[in-house]
Amino acid sequence: MYKLLLVEDDSALAAGIEFALKDEGYEVFTVSTVKDTEEIMENKKFHLVILDINLPDGSGYDLCRHIRSKSDVPIVFLTALDDEVNIVLGLEIGGDDYITKPFGVREFLSRIKAIIRRNYKSESSGSRFQSGDITVDTASAQVRKNGKKVTLTAQEYKLLLIFLNSPRTSMKRNEILNRLIEGERSFFDENTLSVYIKRMREKIEDNPQDPKYIVTQRGLGYMWDKEVIKE
Repeated sequence: MYKLLLVEDDSALAAGIEFALKDEGYEVFTVSTVKDTEEIMENKKFHLVILDINLPDGSGYDLCRHIRSKSDVPIVFLTALDDEVNIVLGLEIGGDDYITKPFGVREFLSRIKAIIRRNYKSESSGSRFQSGDITVDTASAQVRKNGKKVTLTAQEYKLLLIFLNSPRTSMKRNEILNRLIEGERSFFDENTLSVYIKRMREKIEDNPQDPKYIVTQRGLGYMWDKEVIKE
């Protein structure tokens, strides 16, 4: 059973979301503050965190940064701030997706199911990839650069596998997005993909401004520009 953490200070909304998620078979824990979130995550492991942006004792953005410093659990923002700047900010600091208020129950559940399905199913199982100084063990979902562990979010990890399975192949942006969301209805767009690429380059490239792994194909998309050995 998947364990979900809901961080929402609107008690009526939280109760409705919790009921809907439990009715779908999820185990749900609900808190309403930054403090309570930090405390519960010290003692429990979750498959997904649903995080409101505005909390009574702090910002959901700051809380996301705190969670990311300790965990790669998928984080979905609940936000009424549907302008592009706030959405990009949430993704840049480690969020995996966002759902804009108000939303319908069916759409909400569909998005949550899609996020869980995407994040807990890899394109390969029990394989090992070696490319340059990057090593990926899909059995343990561990990524290392020069032997040092690289912490990726679930979406970043999936994106990395997409590239490693198609090395030295130019892929259009919409092709990458379709493989990332696996045909599910999503609000991901090319700006979202750009954010993911930027975050990944910061983690795996020696110089993110002069990438050697994920290179931009002008007018086309991106390409993993290194040989990949799969064992």
